Amino acid sequence: MNKPILVLKLGTASITTPKGELDEGVIADVAAQVAKLAKDYRLILVSSGAVAAGKQYIKNYKGKISERKAAAAIGNPILLNTYSKYFYPYGIQMAQSLCERRHFSNRTQFLQLKDTYEELWKNGVIPIANENDVVSDLEIKFSDNDELATLLGVGFGASMILLGTSVPGVLDKEGTVIDKIDSINSDVFSLANKKTSDLGLGGMVSKLTFAHLASTMGIKVVIFGIRTVNGILDAVQEKTGTSCTPKNASISARNKWLASGSLVTGRLMVDEGACEAIRKRKSLLAVGVINVVEQFGNGEIFEVIDAEKNIVAVARAKASSAAILKDSKQHNLEIANASDIVIL
Repeated sequence: MNKPILVLKLGTASITTPKGELDEGVIADVAAQVAKLAKDYRLILVSSGAVAAGKQYIKNYKGKISERKAAAAIGNPILLNTYSKYFYPYGIQMAQSLCERRHFSNRTQFLQLKDTYEELWKNGVIPIANENDVVSDLEIKFSDNDELATLLGVGFGASMILLGTSVPGVLDKEGTVIDKIDSINSDVFSLANKKTSDLGLGGMVSKLTFAHLASTMGIKVVIFGIRTVNGILDAVQEKTGTSCTPKNASISARNKWLASGSLVTGRLMVDEGACEAIRKRKSLLAVGVINVVEQFGNGEIFEVIDAEKNIVAVARAKASSAAILKDSKQHNLEIANASDIVIL
């Protein structure tokens, strides 16, 4: 079980035909390549496509939330059976893992999820993860499967996350694939096509957003075209697509979970002095608070932003926002201990 963990995410547009149906030719090719990687990696396959697989069975499908949920309920077993069909010749069994946001916001449930995956890997089984659309609440659902792939990758300590798309990678203004991105900044985001497919939720902006989080946590991310010949195998070797350089990160497993998997409920704006204190690994005190942007309770996770609204860190609250607002003169009130703050 010392093999590194690799997360492969496949978007809806990358595994469906122009008519929106599952493209079994692509899935067969995915199985052939992943079977080779299974010898060297513990794999997690994050696959969209359940709604696409099931929507044909919903009369007069218009894409309403209730219709998407119904389509996902129909499509999930179809999607799993299709993958199982093409992995079977390689002697690989697939398992379904329908995830919800609370599985990551609750550390006990997260560790149970991790234990389950470890058991699957021990038995040579590859989990296929997807959001549990049938029951997920709209307010706390994943933004898309790029986020789910990132939460799994960061939380489990993956060595690499591969984001398979319908395009060959991140393109520059001339339409040429950018081989490598060292820093995902505003200039890079300006290159992203804001358009998403009719079936999918994400797009290049989403991929870059979560690639930034994963690379900050020390994980290499490659954004590549799934229809490229040997695209998955070449992406692992960074021979295709766009490779995002990981940062040097020596963050504990607990704090990786805190930074990526926790459900952020609040937001606090602090001054430059507080930002500097956080960067020096000191606790956050009330004296540095400018404004409570979004309220939070004691023990909940909140974002720390500077005066320009840049996210500086995430933290677990030692005092509620109500306590801060109740008495603004409590300058020494500890809002978050240094051990519960993760700098981003």
